[in-house]
Amino acid sequence: METALTQLLSIKHPIIQAPMFLVSNTTMVIEAMKSGIAGCIPALNYRTLDELRASIRELKAAKVDGGAYGYNLIVNKSNLKYREQLDLICEEGCDFIITSLGSPEETIKKAHKVGIKVFCDVTDLFYAKKIEALGADAAIAVNNMAGGHRGDYSPKELISLLKNNLNIPIISAGGVGRKEDVDEMLGYGAAGVSVGSPFIASVEASVTNEYKQACVDYGADDIVMTERISGTPCTVINTPYVKKVGTKQTWIESILNKNRKLKKWVKMIRFAIGMNATKHAATKVTYKTVWVAGPSIEYTNAILPVKDIVQRLIS
Repeated sequence: METALTQLLSIKHPIIQAPMFLVSNTTMVIEAMKSGIAGCIPALNYRTLDELRASIRELKAAKVDGGAYGYNLIVNKSNLKYREQLDLICEEGCDFIITSLGSPEETIKKAHKVGIKVFCDVTDLFYAKKIEALGADAAIAVNNMAGGHRGDYSPKELISLLKNNLNIPIISAGGVGRKEDVDEMLGYGAAGVSVGSPFIASVEASVTNEYKQACVDYGADDIVMTERISGTPCTVINTPYVKKVGTKQTWIESILNKNRKLKKWVKMIRFAIGMNATKHAATKVTYKTVWVAGPSIEYTNAILPVKDIVQRLIS
């Protein structure tokens, strides 16, 4: 199937294996490329620049026709590694960058100089118009079915809104777990889809089997929003531990978040605490099970290789 996304990245199928904190790795992306789709990894999955450089070179060496690889950058001030990560990615090269949580202006300018495409996460028309004006190659429309930090609009509402007001391709993110969902998003006018949660339960994912099995055992009705990871509402599996600690910020955080001077610092502290808890749950057995996922795990019935998950999305 040929769409604006397959043309932009020279891939066979209009699908991006979404970047997932702690989950994504080079093995997953290599398998994605072999299956004719694009794969993306958060730059923050790597503690050092040397590790990030090694991953880029590994993917570059494994690149196959019909596949593509890229990296996700958190481009706001909370990511102190952002600029050096951007410079390294531009130096080593990749097919595309996905930006999140901030202005992509600097990323677009530097990436375009070396021929790297830039796609930007957006949740509404206001920011979508901004990133188009800055020269983004596509908008990733994060809807209310997405895993992790999601938007407020339904897939149909958001795709239609952006399609009618933008001149760049729309990539829909959220609510895709099978081929019927891919067809639905393309039918609304999307040029492709970004799929994350179904790949958590892949053989190649860098998380515990307990996390993977949870994506098999739980479904769409078990996904809840919590404010206790990053300070911004985030979707997680409603495990017994999540039920125990609750999903709302503490009363102290609530008060401090109303203070304009302190709000940023409170959010940074909450982000650090929440990410640490998420990391422990994803990489080791612990009773503090905070597992990020979206409702598209509804169609995850077994832990499978990446290639088999891709087949579920295309055939």
